[in-house]
Amino acid sequence: MIQHLNFGDLLPYWDVFARGLLFTIVLTLTSTVAGLTLGTAGAWARTFGPRWAGALTRAYVEIIRNTPFIVQLFFIFFGLPALGVKLSENTAAFIAMVVNLGAYSTEIIRAGIEAVPKGHLEAGASLAMSRWEIFRHIVLKPAIMNVYPALSSQIIIVMLGSAVVSQISAEDLTYAANYIQSRNFRAFEVYIVAALLYLLLAIGLRALLRGIGRAIFPKG
Repeated sequence: MIQHLNFGDLLPYWDVFARGLLFTIVLTLTSTVAGLTLGTAGAWARTFGPRWAGALTRAYVEIIRNTPFIVQLFFIFFGLPALGVKLSENTAAFIAMVVNLGAYSTEIIRAGIEAVPKGHLEAGASLAMSRWEIFRHIVLKPAIMNVYPALSSQIIIVMLGSAVVSQISAEDLTYAANYIQSRNFRAFEVYIVAALLYLLLAIGLRALLRGIGRAIFPKG
């Protein structure tokens, strides 16, 4: 069977792979920044915010963590138009990834906050710092450092999970692989290449996150 493999048939479609790969990279980077920002805000609401904000955030986290990502994606792309909110494929994919990562990172960062020694919070309060100032200047950095490996793993999971955005015709790497396979019927070769590209993306993203972690937390 191996002798019938022909990866040369994929060469005419290298640009399709390249566009899909680039889209996946851009989608991952932008949704990671926005998702971590949302997660940080959610963690603040759960630990330092008013009671109503904590309750809303808790409900949001429970809904997202206990429903499949593809259902969330379909709700945003197919469900919201029923309410008059129509989004493009790319926008829906971005929002779905941000909402998903935001929920998981909220809980991860909250765990990091709870691991910060209470004495640090009391020291900030003794200096007449507000709850926001304590969170921003005293709690946030050590909290992130405490859970940085878990955050990094979650970001990679979300990147790999982005493959389902092809189901709404967002032109990511999986969409590119499906398109090429439908043209040359070289399914084995196409998906081997796609799998290798995802593997390289995961390894590269892990290395990038490790480097960022060393730069921000030199003692971590």
